[in-house]
Amino acid sequence: MTSDTNRAVPAPADEVRWLSAEQLRNWRDLMEMLSFLPAALDSQLKHDAGLNGFEYHVLAALSEAPGGELGLSTLAEMSRGSLSRLSHAVTRLERAGWVERRRLSDEAGRRGVAVLTEAGQAKLEETAPGHVREVRRLVVDVLTPEQLTSIAGSAREITAAILADPPAECTEGCVEPPDC
Repeated sequence: MTSDTNRAVPAPADEVRWLSAEQLRNWRDLMEMLSFLPAALDSQLKHDAGLNGFEYHVLAALSEAPGGELGLSTLAEMSRGSLSRLSHAVTRLERAGWVERRRLSDEAGRRGVAVLTEAGQAKLEETAPGHVREVRRLVVDVLTPEQLTSIAGSAREITAAILADPPAECTEGCVEPPDC
């Protein structure tokens, strides 16, 4: 992780601080990894379980929630997707019998919730070992413990920077900047 003293001061809007050759090489390497890694993990999930990564993370988030139940807005935020994307995923998971969608009335009014079914829990338990093996093969076992800790810390800092200053195009319904 970088300290505040290591952070670059933003350049005025009309001044461009171009990347050095080394920074450009590192940036390209990072972008290449960001292009290949999600696709590789999705491919394993699709091949082995008929799920995409987003659907897997929806099932995982529900499995960790009390009673296997989460409000749709909360679930969208936890799985880092828009409500629209979540709605499509929940519909697919419902059709498979892995999730149920319910309407609840409480002091806050009516709200939609997603509930993990027994079949959904079984699907997650069946799918998780293969997914963990692929995560180990592509990331965890490729890096030293120190490298993994460093890259995770860097990822947290980058995510915090994105969330602290989202793009201007973001609207009120935006769950995360990439959906804007």
